[in-house]
Amino acid sequence: MTATEIETAFGLARAELHCVPEPRAALLLGHGAGGGIGAPDLVAAARGARAAGVHVALIEQPYRVAGRRAPAPAAQLDKAWLTVADELSKEFFADLPLVFGGRSSGARVACRTAAEGQAVAVVCLAFPVHPPGRPEKTRQPELDEVEVPTLVVQGDNDPFGRPDPAHHREIVLFPGDHSLKRDATGISRTVEEWLDRILRPLD
Repeated sequence: MTATEIETAFGLARAELHCVPEPRAALLLGHGAGGGIGAPDLVAAARGARAAGVHVALIEQPYRVAGRRAPAPAAQLDKAWLTVADELSKEFFADLPLVFGGRSSGARVACRTAAEGQAVAVVCLAFPVHPPGRPEKTRQPELDEVEVPTLVVQGDNDPFGRPDPAHHREIVLFPGDHSLKRDATGISRTVEEWLDRILRPLD
């Protein structure tokens, strides 16, 4: 594991790199609004990606590195994320396809930035379709705007809702709620198999 800090317009971001010997792509994973990169589903997804031959970077947004729990505005999160992706691509992941991903708020960032960051695919863990009990406040359009293959891993009892599938979007349900804590092995296997299938045409 290698850790590196990246200067953004909003302070230092941090990336924890977990590399594989012969990479076929790199997966950048962002944390949830109030959580960190040690969330069980992020750790499980990272394990699955490495098993598929993919470098992993677990990204901490500047507000978390600075010790704040309240998230920054969406525009700041997105800009910081794209800065980190660009720097990692130059420094560590040269010529590798990038896959964007994250859990909850981090999944939203990945979706909003996928086009500008030229991601070849997106991995969403516990995508928060709407605030609990407020389905009218939908974030489904953020998912709908993603044009590359997308995997959504969701708890079947998530109070933040369940995304709609689409021709390029696969929804995989696991028992549990928004934390996705109950089946780390299943999440790892799902991410590994999906990445292997999606990346095969690019190998």
